[in-house]
Amino acid sequence: MAADPILVLDDVVAGYGKMTILNGLSAGIRRGAITTVIGPNGAGKSTLFKTVFGLLGVRSGRVTFDGRDTTSFAPRRMLDAGMCYVPQGRNLFPELSVRHNLELGGVALSDPSKLAGRMEAMMARFPMLREKADAQASTLSGGQQKLLEVVRGLLLEPTLMLIDEPSIGLSPLMVQEVFSILKDLRAAGVTILLIEQNARQALAISDYGLVLEQGQARLSDSAAAILADPRIAQLFLGGGLATETPR
Repeated sequence: MAADPILVLDDVVAGYGKMTILNGLSAGIRRGAITTVIGPNGAGKSTLFKTVFGLLGVRSGRVTFDGRDTTSFAPRRMLDAGMCYVPQGRNLFPELSVRHNLELGGVALSDPSKLAGRMEAMMARFPMLREKADAQASTLSGGQQKLLEVVRGLLLEPTLMLIDEPSIGLSPLMVQEVFSILKDLRAAGVTILLIEQNARQALAISDYGLVLEQGQARLSDSAAAILADPRIAQLFLGGGLATETPR
């Protein structure tokens, strides 16, 4: 179990219909760090995210987030508790402007009066958003769109961000841009739990790694140790990790 964990899963079982994906998963995610989740297709990576965020019910076991039992929380309660989920793929309104996409991201704020100030802070932090504020989201580059998705989540000032496959469809240059953003978020105190097809690159910017296999945590260690483990490299890192459905 990680020291000072912000997220703890205790013997969690979850799945889809009659299919069980998480099979007694226990793990602790360290506060203030980037942790990358790796594993083969069907290991339960995306299912893990959907379960802790409340999109998928917990059949048995317990989820604790920031000291609170959130096992039965719905997504809106998870947002209020300080967790944000950036799912795989593009999740913007392409025909709306950057500004309007940000405004829609703020509808989940418990105090809407805070939205304007937080948007101004994000535009100051990421000047591209101000420069492109009136442009349609569809006109942004892949990396810029992913930045917009991440910033939309940051408007809620989360303590933990779940980010699923941020580099899909991006050029190598844009991948580096996205990873740079993730490191900046960690420096600002945001905990990040990451699934990434470019597993080696993701672990290279991570503090820790969590290896899933058959819906269980097989290994939790520093990212450096996982990268250096020849057995893990052979099984999971040889050619990168493919997208899976369901995960």
